[in-house]
Amino acid sequence: MNEAQLIQECLKGNYRAQKELYNHYSPIMMGICMRYASNEAEAEDILQEGFIKVFRHLHTFRSTGQLGAWICRIMINTALQNYRDTKKMKMQVEYEKVDFFMQADDDILAQLSAEDLMCKIQKLPKGYRMVFNLYAVEGFNHAEIAEELEISVGTSKSQYSRARAMLRKMIEEENKELKIGGRVI
Repeated sequence: MNEAQLIQECLKGNYRAQKELYNHYSPIMMGICMRYASNEAEAEDILQEGFIKVFRHLHTFRSTGQLGAWICRIMINTALQNYRDTKKMKMQVEYEKVDFFMQADDDILAQLSAEDLMCKIQKLPKGYRMVFNLYAVEGFNHAEIAEELEISVGTSKSQYSRARAMLRKMIEEENKELKIGGRVI
């Protein structure tokens, strides 16, 4: 069944078509959700809520674009809404834990595999993680991030900078642990 037929069958409420759509896109979307979540359970919740929105609003999809990109945008928006909902409970981060003046190569993040980087991103405080993902991965500018997260542009810029600093520090600490007696193991 091609994509247009799949969409039509989903709109008719065909369970098998919905399952096929979910099975096709859920692994890719789970990766997106993992970038925004603190852990796998939170990512699964975002994924589930996102697919509920996909099926609820599938009738608004215009076949002029790619379905995968449309679903991706819904997942990102769902993750952002999850962030906004939880932000009210805990927005403050312990800034003193971050060393802002690290002497590290800016290319240090580029040396990581995607999986290693995702694991490290998940360890960032939620506000940092959101800004880092939106700026570095999704390509949003700071004005767009500020609007999406309901923060100032300055806060977006500082949280991105602090996120990069924390990531560099994590990598440097990991590299120090790998060195024993001046030799890398």
